[in-house]
Amino acid sequence: MKAIDKQNLAKKHFGQNFLQDESVLEAIIQSIPKMNQEIERIEIGAGLGDLTNKLLSLGHITAYEVDEDLIPHLKKRFQVALDCGQLCLEASDVLESWRGISLREKSYFLISNLPYYIATLLVLKAIKDPLSKGCVVMTQKEVAQKFCAQCGESDFSALSILTQSVGEATLLFDVPPSAFVPPPKVTSSVFLLQKVANPPSFKDLEHLESLLKVAFSAPRKTILNNLSKNYPKQVIIDALESLAIAPSKRPHEIDTPNYHRLLKIL
Repeated sequence: MKAIDKQNLAKKHFGQNFLQDESVLEAIIQSIPKMNQEIERIEIGAGLGDLTNKLLSLGHITAYEVDEDLIPHLKKRFQVALDCGQLCLEASDVLESWRGISLREKSYFLISNLPYYIATLLVLKAIKDPLSKGCVVMTQKEVAQKFCAQCGESDFSALSILTQSVGEATLLFDVPPSAFVPPPKVTSSVFLLQKVANPPSFKDLEHLESLLKVAFSAPRKTILNNLSKNYPKQVIIDALESLAIAPSKRPHEIDTPNYHRLLKIL
């Protein structure tokens, strides 16, 4: 397809920026960990199918695409893969399919160039989904940095802690606007999340997320100040003292294990 077609096909309300840089597509494929063939590979936002085409080299793929106008193009491009069952095309909004805890009925690994407007939500859903084994995804650079940040860094946030609670996230590489049609106004980054064997349950992560929303409600204020909005002040002081955490610490200066300990106390 000509570049001009891609430009005209991209819809702003779907946050579509079609990745077309061959070297970036290849780098994403190289970033995917080797895994058991029993684990499904899921792509969200197949777009015009350039990443889908590369993913097919790895085995069976299930690809979601919300834009009905792109479905005929994808069906034509991947007719052989669809006919032999190597590709399963879900012509639907992935958020409609992901109303429950799990997106799929079996273990899966997510690979995607995520639309910016739903990227954070989708990665969070994958983090909390017990059947998700991890992901290689592209998001806006600032979002990727938050998922991958370490304790003490200014980007360390609720997203970083939830990620560290289930596994390890690694920032892999940046992708310039010129790699897309149309080019976005921001730099993108690809990161890898690999989950540990037995991450906390969905319910435990939901409870932790609630605590973190309060803890990071005013990132520049102290942990004591923030938590006191929802919990009795003396209870917070006692909890922090028992964990040898100074009440003057900012939320980003407290590590993931201590947030889990705080959750147990509170």
